[in-house]
Amino acid sequence: MTIITRATTKRLIQLMGVALIAATLAACSSGPIVRSDKAANVDFSQYQTFAFVSELATDRAGYTTLVTQHFKDAISAELTARGYKYDKSSPQLLVNFNSNVANRSETRSIPTTSYHYGYYHYRRGIVYAGFPVYSTDVSTVHYKVGTVNIDLIDADKRQLVWEGIAEGTLKQLDLEQPREAAARTVAQIFVQFPQPTR
Repeated sequence: MTIITRATTKRLIQLMGVALIAATLAACSSGPIVRSDKAANVDFSQYQTFAFVSELATDRAGYTTLVTQHFKDAISAELTARGYKYDKSSPQLLVNFNSNVANRSETRSIPTTSYHYGYYHYRRGIVYAGFPVYSTDVSTVHYKVGTVNIDLIDADKRQLVWEGIAEGTLKQLDLEQPREAAARTVAQIFVQFPQPTR
């Protein structure tokens, strides 16, 4: 016969709490979901130059926003590192991008266990083990999700040849340091950029 002590019960509950915290931290530390798509039969070695479209999606008020400048700097750095040159007069690739922040809510259910000793509350301690009562705690979590789209367009054909998308939960640090967040997100998107066959 197994005897469950109060100390053992407390230890089990603590271990469950630690496991829940670890799972939550692992979920938060994962990066955004990144995906991309490429037009069929496009050889990126045919392109050497790029520029940005005249009216970027992030410039809705008729002027260049700071968000636009952060993304332009990050995208220019990624394309330049891959051998492309910025050429506003005759670009072979046109770049457009958009960023969006949306508020989302999620209902989460967490199973919990408590021990019930029934009517006979004096039956506690080393000799008696309460029977477990299983229940579910339900809570609603509100958070911000950011989405970034980057489009590369063949300037002559006016055809989309590649797009990269990143979507992830925004952390407070991202909101406080938008330049670094933009650079980090753009770098993660360009990991999926096709290698030119040069």
